[in-house]
Amino acid sequence: MTRITHQTIQQRTLANIQANLHRMSDLQSQLSSGKKIEVASNDPAAAASAMRLRTERGDLAQIERNVSDADSWLTTIDTALQSALAVLNNARDLVVQGGNGALGQTSREAIATNIEGLRDSLLGIANTSYLGRNVFAGTSNAAGAFAAAEDGTYPYQGSGAPVERRISEAVSVRVDSDGRAVFGTPEQGNSVFALLDDIVAELRTPTGNPTSRLDALDSRMESVRTELSALGARQRQVQTAQATLTDAKLTNTTRLSEIEDVDLAKVLLDLQVQEVAYKGALSAGARVLQPSLLDFLR
Repeated sequence: MTRITHQTIQQRTLANIQANLHRMSDLQSQLSSGKKIEVASNDPAAAASAMRLRTERGDLAQIERNVSDADSWLTTIDTALQSALAVLNNARDLVVQGGNGALGQTSREAIATNIEGLRDSLLGIANTSYLGRNVFAGTSNAAGAFAAAEDGTYPYQGSGAPVERRISEAVSVRVDSDGRAVFGTPEQGNSVFALLDDIVAELRTPTGNPTSRLDALDSRMESVRTELSALGARQRQVQTAQATLTDAKLTNTTRLSEIEDVDLAKVLLDLQVQEVAYKGALSAGARVLQPSLLDFLR
């Protein structure tokens, strides 16, 4: 028969009390932090899953910044193209007005001056920038997408490389606009700025007929509309990505919460149970360890 000594009872009682106290400490730590996992050893599998979800959260945060930046680029371009179309519509109305043979040269000069102002406004629109980047110049860091050269031409200073933003794991969207396709270039012989200069020259020539340039002007306006249409498709892509990203963030947060966050009601109940057990263990230990040598000598 195994002999049970007071020392054995004392060691077992103290060990049980210490284990109970350790469980209370863990529960109090969970209650104060609100987290089930404080170190990986608490639950290695859950800790690994939480790390993967946090990495995914970082990726989602980067994509969110990309989507926001893409939306700002596209909104800037949309505003610029709408303004450009309004300027060209105004210019077209003036061209039709200037084609009235009853107008005197003074009136034609006034229209020519007005169109020059519209040309300058259009050049400013073509050099629109966002955060210091020209939205019609690709990846170029030139001062502007177009310049007014001394020889009367308007050379394109952009690059052919598009600016893109990744809006999902597998999808990137172009966020700039090709200024050459919208405004034309001297090399292509379809520069809208040169076209407006030609109209001005027609108006300042007594026998000039500015309406002969209407077809060319309409062609440039159609180019702007085409770009607006393409831009709208890309904006829809970005908006869809924003909606998908919102759902992905919510799912990530929910899954991470399920793994890491404690059930406060359950932890409170468990803590109360452990406190009762701890007090009971202390009381039992006090009774068991109470006898001394003097008690046996009596």
